[in-house]
Amino acid sequence: MFHVIIPARYASTRLPGKPLQDILGKPMIQHVWEQACRSTAESVTIATDDQRIVDACRGFGADVVMTRPDHPSGTDRLQEVVTQLGLDDQAHVVNVQGDEPLIPPTLIDQVAADLRAWPEASIATLAERLEDVDTLFNPNAVKVVTDQQGFALYFSRAPMPWCRDDFAAGRPAALPEGVPFRRHIGLYAYKVGFLHDYVRWPASPLESSESLEQLRALWFGCRIHVADACEVPPAGVDTPEDLQRVRQLLAGG
Repeated sequence: MFHVIIPARYASTRLPGKPLQDILGKPMIQHVWEQACRSTAESVTIATDDQRIVDACRGFGADVVMTRPDHPSGTDRLQEVVTQLGLDDQAHVVNVQGDEPLIPPTLIDQVAADLRAWPEASIATLAERLEDVDTLFNPNAVKVVTDQQGFALYFSRAPMPWCRDDFAAGRPAALPEGVPFRRHIGLYAYKVGFLHDYVRWPASPLESSESLEQLRALWFGCRIHVADACEVPPAGVDTPEDLQRVRQLLAGG
């Protein structure tokens, strides 16, 4: 059994009021909630710091909690929510971003099952095979390298693994064959006890330099298991162009 928590902040530089943007007559956050409710989660809770989102969520029947507005990271917000919900340290939660109205329920179930399957892990997450040079060298695409069992060795915005000979002359025209290039998919399952530990730890130098929260967990010795996603997740909504694309997809265009 596991619980889903959906953080939804009103503020967004590129798309203000993002969770309440209309998609076929429903606010975007409702689409995310409906997808999460199609998973096998025991409960689905939306967490926000804005009363407008609270009101909208209650309007379509979702469980919603108000959180502090000053959390330094999404993981800190998640920890406040599990505390409000009174979840046991051994409980598992999946963090589904509030800007992914097309998130497949199968991926939510997969990451939760992966955390159950690897009891030595504090976190489970997903990745997909990376097959083009532009994505490998794009700092907005996070790369991950794992050991043979799938435990994360490192996450980075830089190209990795670095193929010394193939990349010696600079950016190649095509990716070298036989190298396990993987792009991280930001869907996480956590043990609740880990979240309580996480918020007591200071930010690590790696986390600060890469701006990747998961590096704090690795810095303090926690294990993160990474599974290959069972299906390719659609991109989330960051810009007005993304929003229009999702509207067209859901309209069958």
